[in-house]
Formats: sequence, C-alpha cells, structure tokens
Amino acid sequence: MVLALALLKDVSPPLDTGWDKSNHLLAFGVLALLGHLGFPGRHVQVPFGLFLYGILIEVLQGLTDYRVADYRDLLADLLGIVLGSLVAAGWLRHRRRERQPGA
Repeated sequence: MVLALALLKDVSPPLDTGWDKSNHLLAFGVLALLGHLGFPGRHVQVPFGLFLYGILIEVLQGLTDYRVADYRDLLADLLGIVLGSLVAAGWLRHRRRERQPGA
C-alpha cells in the first residue's frame, strides 16, 4: 500500500496528516512497529530493510515524470523507523516482564 501511494499519480492517502513529511514518518513508524512485533528477533533486519524500502521508493519516484525523489522524505522515513522501533522495543520489553513469574 505504501509503494502504491508513493507511485500513483494524484492519489491522496487514506490517512493524511496534511504534511508530506509527517505522512512518511507515520507510515514508516507503523511499518517498523509492525515489523518488530511480527519478527521480534530481527532487531537489525527490520529497520535496515525498511530503510532500503524507502530508498527504493525514492528511486522509483525519481523515474516518474509526476513525482520527485527527495532526500528529506528519506530522513522522515528514517525518523519514523527509529520511533517505531523504539515503541516496539518498549512494548516487547513490557510483554516479556508481564510473562515472567512473579512479575
């Protein structure tokens, strides 16, 4: 869905914050959170894979005549990945503590 929204012409996202960079931050934050919750042992692979995905999106946008590649989008993606990863780490730590006997 993120790739489709990034590459389709004149498409408004279903959830729009009103500021392009915050849309990137939100999308990649959610992807990072879900990635870490779905693959809890992949602490390096999830963020690295998502950053590569962000690069791919920007490269593909640069190849179109109706979108523009923007390094600031990558920075917003990266910030979203970091924030989503931190939220996931906190959530997973909390869940582990709940499951420990005597907790």
